[in-house]
Amino acid sequence: MDSHPNESKASSRIDDRLTSDVVVRLRTQYRDHWVYCHSHILVRQSKYFAERLSDTWPECQILDSRNCVEVDCEENDFDHTLHILRLLYLSSDSSFNADIFHGVRTALGILQAAFKLGCLEVVTACAEYLEAVPWEEDEEEDILKVIPNMGPEVGPVLARLQPVIPSVMIKLFLSAMRFATSSPPASLNDVKRTAQEELDDMLTEDKNAPLLTADNNEIKLEVVQCIKRLHDRLSELVESLQCDSEDSKMLLLSFKSCLSDLSWAFHILSKMGILRDFVHRWTQISFKILKVVQKLSKEKETVLIRVIVLDVAAMVLDAIAYGKVVLPATQRLHMTKVWLPFVREMRSSIDTTSYNDEFGMIDDEMWMLLESLFVSLILTLPSADQAEILTGWWTNPTYPDLSVAFETWCQRSKVARRKREMLAGGDDSA
Repeated sequence: MDSHPNESKASSRIDDRLTSDVVVRLRTQYRDHWVYCHSHILVRQSKYFAERLSDTWPECQILDSRNCVEVDCEENDFDHTLHILRLLYLSSDSSFNADIFHGVRTALGILQAAFKLGCLEVVTACAEYLEAVPWEEDEEEDILKVIPNMGPEVGPVLARLQPVIPSVMIKLFLSAMRFATSSPPASLNDVKRTAQEELDDMLTEDKNAPLLTADNNEIKLEVVQCIKRLHDRLSELVESLQCDSEDSKMLLLSFKSCLSDLSWAFHILSKMGILRDFVHRWTQISFKILKVVQKLSKEKETVLIRVIVLDVAAMVLDAIAYGKVVLPATQRLHMTKVWLPFVREMRSSIDTTSYNDEFGMIDDEMWMLLESLFVSLILTLPSADQAEILTGWWTNPTYPDLSVAFETWCQRSKVARRKREMLAGGDDSA
């Protein structure tokens, strides 16, 4: 059918029976809706209608003395298809304002229908809208289901979801890491916390693969330097807190913040397999940390500091006790003698106060973990050192229960003596 290029869209109105020459039948399972249209508009704006209204289309239906074109659609696409027919009557491209789409899901529905009808201008307008507006997570999933097979016109919509080249991702990670291990003003604490959470997530393998792998030496070297600066800041705070100062309250806040950062940093280093430097530095400063902590009052805020110290210490002890980081026996003994009394005192203190209920920071699982760690750590020590620690424990055999370590020490000692006697007997007979 011939179109009328000299007719303007402005002179024609949708559903104007007097001037229409085409009936568009929108058909769903439950509806057969007639829309009175104009062929010169449909042909100009839609490949689908241009094809069916052409002289080469084999079957051209006549309905109500007009040409008829059927459009089959799903029930949930009906409104979007009807909307497209109205959009074709807008006077110019500039009329495709954002307010005609009424949100991401509506625009996505219109886009699907427009793609089916070959309405390039509408497809482009929908794509430009979707590319420019924010998406909710469920909307993003819908976009990923619909967009990829629609061709280059909608390609820009997916630009924000394209994989970032590794060098750019590394640069972003390290920039965030430097901030996450810094000491910004209190007003930026929430921003810093967000940075730490997302950095952790970038290295985490959950239902998705981690964004970064831990085998990149550039990342490892920079992360180690960032954590080194954290430890240096902790050392400075410990030295300052050992002296009486008018700024002790501010120092304690900084001390608490630094400890929290170290607790987070341990998880990052653990995922990257580079715990050694952290464990060595914590081992070296453990005694001084406890000297500061033991001077603190029993106020709630300082109890929270003790809890964070205990959390970091538990992670370090776990790394040592189970061989994730290898330390010589002298340092393992040092860590046992430093932290065992603190843990015992901490358990006794919390059991006799309401702080544990208020903070909910230390549960039975944590105490069981610490008990298991000390048993394992003690059993890695030379026999004489084990005996020394167990002798002290038997003077007050409360938490942690080291009876398993005592039992193992006794059995080992018997076996060792028997083997020595056998070896000695063998030498005599020789």
